[in-house]
Amino acid sequence: MRNREERSAGIDYFRMAAAFMVIAIHISPFSGWNQEVDFLVTYCLGRVAVPFFFMTTGYFVLAPYVRSGFRKKRSFYKFMVKNTVMYLAVTVMYLPLTIYSGNMPKNISGWIKALVFDGTFYHLWYFPAVLVGSAALVLLSGAGNLRLCFADIRHKTMGDWRLISAWAAVGAVVMAYVVGVFGDSYYGAIKEVPWIKAVYDGIFQVSSYTRNGLFFAPIFLLLGMGLALMKSLYPKRVCIWGLALGAVFLIGEGFLTYSLKWQRHNSMYFFLVPVMFFLFQLLLMIPGKAGPFFRKGSLILYVLHPAVIVALRGMAQLLGLKKLLVENTFVQYLSVCAGTLLAAYVYLRLKERLARFVR
Repeated sequence: MRNREERSAGIDYFRMAAAFMVIAIHISPFSGWNQEVDFLVTYCLGRVAVPFFFMTTGYFVLAPYVRSGFRKKRSFYKFMVKNTVMYLAVTVMYLPLTIYSGNMPKNISGWIKALVFDGTFYHLWYFPAVLVGSAALVLLSGAGNLRLCFADIRHKTMGDWRLISAWAAVGAVVMAYVVGVFGDSYYGAIKEVPWIKAVYDGIFQVSSYTRNGLFFAPIFLLLGMGLALMKSLYPKRVCIWGLALGAVFLIGEGFLTYSLKWQRHNSMYFFLVPVMFFLFQLLLMIPGKAGPFFRKGSLILYVLHPAVIVALRGMAQLLGLKKLLVENTFVQYLSVCAGTLLAAYVYLRLKERLARFVR
């Protein structure tokens, strides 16, 4: 089994790149120049960001737990508790903005929907998605022993009920993603079929989108886990060609669904799966170890950037620079990235000093 520490540099460097992609998704930096170019770059290629974060969880958190035969529970439980606490804390932190924007849930069912699927602020959906998706995949792994699909498949026969159960679990994850895609970027292609529309109307009563912990997260958590459990990666040349072809088809898929006005949302594409499969392997091939800021700072960027967007807009209004800092979306994007980076740096330094003081 390969040493993860020696192969973590590419993953950690890309964490920061993925955080910048998420910021771009919430600003549309190239829309002032060309709407179509902005869509293809930001909402097609940029959509690798969140699946990447799901895959890191599958690779570093779920795979060791599954490999241990579910005996090493502490790290998995620690991950679940830590992220639940963080999610609730960030939800409270954004309550003033949630109230200001008029998006506060109106009743108990609204709160359940927001907390379990949607998030109470537009970027917070990631936290319940990774929590629900991880829990669902662990349950499937326990029932179907998904480890067999990646590590021991060559030593099992098709008559082994555990292997059949494992592939059934994989099939459930894949089918969930297919359902999610048709409720997302392909929704316009199926919404005129009455019984299908009725099914999706029911789903949207529970969750505003299918990009959640049931339909979106599991397949990428599974990919990350699978790559950790595989005995060897694909050759570099295969990964490069796979990523290049996958990216071309991803752009084509995005352009097609965008042009035909099928998209209810634009988070989920079929070709996002092979793109992530090959991209993640290429990142694993970059040796070394990145600095701690790349590993820790990306999450802070993800959490803080909407607050920085709001602060920048307020400052632009006060200084009479709205045209430059808000209406010019590329300048806005650069300003938000710089401001959020500064906030992340200050936060980590203060946290480090506080930890030293406590010692």
